[in-house]
Amino acid sequence: MAVEDDDADAVSSNPGGFRLRWDVFLSFRGEDTRATITKNIYEALEKHGVRVFRDDDGLNRGDEIASSLLEAIEDSAAAIVVLSPRYADSRWCLEELAKICERSRRLRLMILPVFYQVDPSDVRRQTGPFAEHFRAHEQVFGNAVVSGWRSAMAKVGGTAGYIFNAR
Repeated sequence: MAVEDDDADAVSSNPGGFRLRWDVFLSFRGEDTRATITKNIYEALEKHGVRVFRDDDGLNRGDEIASSLLEAIEDSAAAIVVLSPRYADSRWCLEELAKICERSRRLRLMILPVFYQVDPSDVRRQTGPFAEHFRAHEQVFGNAVVSGWRSAMAKVGGTAGYIFNAR
């Protein structure tokens, strides 16, 4: 049986014999960055043929993280996490980040942080703009849930990435 070129590329790009649906999962706080740096990153990657998952719908207060988001994380080769001053204000962003870090430990998902108007050490230690957000989350969700989010923030904050402080 002959193998089509596309099939050969898919098999050779992944030792498991299948191709992931997305090259990059883009995680960001929509209110902070959707129309600025996230838009620029998305358009630049798309222009170069990179398959990018970006959640354009967002989640409403009270909604659970969409299963499609979790599936997209599972089906991505890399994640770009745009960390902005209000990123940790969103429990959904934190749940996404925890899933990204869990996927990274399990299946070697590459994580590239973009520190947008935040200091990487504040991300790593959950200080600065993140301190109050985490205190508020602990009151609502408890330490057990929030400790996983803190671990994810610490991991990403300790990962070399790109720093953009333009305001």
